[in-house]
Amino acid sequence: MSVKTRDLGMTPLDDLFSTDESRAESQLEKVVTLNPAEISDFPNHPFKVKQDEAMAEMVESVRKYGVLVPALVRPKADGGYEMVAGHRRKFAATLAELPEIPCIVRDLTDDEATIIMVDSNLQRETILPSEKAFAYKMKLDAMKRQVGRPSKENSVPVGQNFDGKTSRELLAAKSPDSNTQIQRYIRLTELIPSILQMVDDGKIAFRPAVELSYLSSKQQEALYSTMECEDCTPSLAQAIKMKEFSKDGKLTEEVILSIMQEEKPNQKEQFKMSKERISKYFAPGTPAQKIEDTIIKALELYRKRQRDREAER
Repeated sequence: MSVKTRDLGMTPLDDLFSTDESRAESQLEKVVTLNPAEISDFPNHPFKVKQDEAMAEMVESVRKYGVLVPALVRPKADGGYEMVAGHRRKFAATLAELPEIPCIVRDLTDDEATIIMVDSNLQRETILPSEKAFAYKMKLDAMKRQVGRPSKENSVPVGQNFDGKTSRELLAAKSPDSNTQIQRYIRLTELIPSILQMVDDGKIAFRPAVELSYLSSKQQEALYSTMECEDCTPSLAQAIKMKEFSKDGKLTEEVILSIMQEEKPNQKEQFKMSKERISKYFAPGTPAQKIEDTIIKALELYRKRQRDREAER
């Protein structure tokens, strides 16, 4: 009578006669080829895949040489695969009409996949502010979940590991930006899409955008309408002023318009004169403000004399 080894809790014959080396090799990740159509995009992928000039160059390269660096995917519970790292390679392969691309298949949790996805894309040369903003937020949230909530007996706050470092500090240690800069980027996720797009387009500077993120969505909508009507964008000083009015509950549409109509220092017409032309009239080291005051006084005196001569005629 035959007996199944698995039923008796015995080691299967394949495992019994395999070597440690062969068992270790069987667990190593291997590169497989997959149809791009079988791979879905990462949920809420924060990095934009554009059909621009750089993509056109990548498509041409893929047509000639194929995808040289394998993408990283993870299996989905309902079948198929989900892209973790390699969205641009997949898109280029699709445009080049390649039937398959090389991939590494790895079992990853949602948080592990998120961290790898963000890290692999932060190495790109050009990253939009909005891409960094949502990527840092996704990674920070994933790191906090990995740390978990401490027990009541433990005084370590949520999002902090047991070495005394917060998740945000750990994130900064492995990122190209400082802790403070990461905080600022994450603030951008509070901007309404229309204003965030202006930041990506370079129409609103980064620091003013951070201050504007503290306004409510309704206040941001009013600001966006004002910017369109007045054809202007806020300076850092104006953004801070609006933030303070908002904090006090006094930021109305009228106040926004009044602030935006203020003349910015860089909008005032500047008159410049080379230092060489006037240096002989002043002692070395004379402060610029004193030089300016002296020139104004001299011009006022000159104008007065001109008027006196006209009155004598």
